[in-house]
Amino acid sequence: MKLSELLKNIKVKKVLNEKDVEITGISYNSKTVKKGDIFVCLKGEHSDGHQYAQMAVDNGAVALFVEQELAINVPQVVVESTRHQIADVASGFYNYPSKNINLIGVTGTNGKTTVTHLLQRIVEKAQHKCALIGTLGYKLSSADSYHDAKHTTPQAPELQKTFKMICEQNIDYVAMEVSSHALEQNRVGGCDFDGAVYTNLTQDHLDYHITMSNYFEAKALLFKGLKKGGFAVINNDDEYSQRFKSVVPEGVKVYSFGIKNDADVVASNIDFSVHGAKFDCNINGEVKKVNLQMNGMFSVYNALAALTAGIAAGFDADICIKALEETKSVDGRFEIVNKKPLVIVDYAHTPDGLENVLKAARELTPKDGRLVCMFGCGGDRDATKRPKMGKIADEFADIVVVTSDNPRSEDPQLIISDILAGIKTVNTQKVYVESDRRTAISMLKTIAHENDVVVLAGKGHEDYQILKNETIHFDDREEARKVFCGTFVS
Repeated sequence: MKLSELLKNIKVKKVLNEKDVEITGISYNSKTVKKGDIFVCLKGEHSDGHQYAQMAVDNGAVALFVEQELAINVPQVVVESTRHQIADVASGFYNYPSKNINLIGVTGTNGKTTVTHLLQRIVEKAQHKCALIGTLGYKLSSADSYHDAKHTTPQAPELQKTFKMICEQNIDYVAMEVSSHALEQNRVGGCDFDGAVYTNLTQDHLDYHITMSNYFEAKALLFKGLKKGGFAVINNDDEYSQRFKSVVPEGVKVYSFGIKNDADVVASNIDFSVHGAKFDCNINGEVKKVNLQMNGMFSVYNALAALTAGIAAGFDADICIKALEETKSVDGRFEIVNKKPLVIVDYAHTPDGLENVLKAARELTPKDGRLVCMFGCGGDRDATKRPKMGKIADEFADIVVVTSDNPRSEDPQLIISDILAGIKTVNTQKVYVESDRRTAISMLKTIAHENDVVVLAGKGHEDYQILKNETIHFDDREEARKVFCGTFVS
């Protein structure tokens, strides 16, 4: 593609050293630049791509996408913000592939991964092909294995390239997790969303967004960008529901779901067992029985979100429900790895997420059993949620084991101290502290009894731990299976 063609729909300040060079790729990492690439100089929290522009040119870049003029003799496209306009470059380069896909974005603090997986199953049950993009990577079908995508929502060049590949595979639907970071940084710029689903909004990422209002505004961008004729699916039980509805553009149909409040799709008579959740589902006045293999009230909400989105997309409700009933839990989401004691691994890493998981686990705890919770908090992230999570664990669990998560550059002991600040209990038989996560899991063997329920929260599907100077292999599920090897559930 010629540079002039690439710049057709991009707001440009000026072009320096103008020459209509052939662009064969897009890069924002000077080390991985290929010959013929346009190099995008991104300004990040810790580095500035403008400093690596010469290296990129030396490695084969034929043009630069910049915010300031550089003393380098190649065409330079000067724009207001490379971070926000890289999406324009990427979508244009790959010929706006999302226009040829039914793209459904799912956003919210919790539930995005499960809802996208459920949506994929629904679309496939309705005899359509559906790809998935999210936290665990991307999948071209539910039977496909995950392909690493690095971020919940990939950077624009990778995302648009993935869309292009999806189109070439003749896949007509995509269910995609859309993070607040991706929305605020415009990674999804150039994406043509047919539908959007909102799960919930609770405290997370305030190290980045600073305030809940900013966090809301980032999430709201997904709904503001919906095209006419599209649909928005809103959790009517969430305190931000009306604010999300208020930003939906004219010509976009709004659908709602809930349990506590009236909505288009409502669950009632909910019952939990070790086998899953059962409930009555009222869909615009018609009641249907639903038997999930997944557990917990949060799973009911996730199922309602996916069901409502499926109906909004035009699929038959019975087909949607059948797909939900056939779906087992998503990796690392309330995943049972042992039966006696019942050991559950979950990704819950926010106050709301931890509370939801512990409430769900309590429903499965026998009268003569105890609920044991092991968790930690990540380093270099929102520190204000640490004492809140400590308070929640103290309130909802019978025994709490505080440990390390992904400490990153922070001292694990200091993170643990922040967590302990929210725990009022001083009983050493209730609260245990062990900074080494592997040792903490081993301790559970002696702490937990046969009728207890044990929740390992925070890491879920992750198979690594990020330490100060290295990233090591670490999987809560693997470690739990080593410890509780008697009745391992595959």
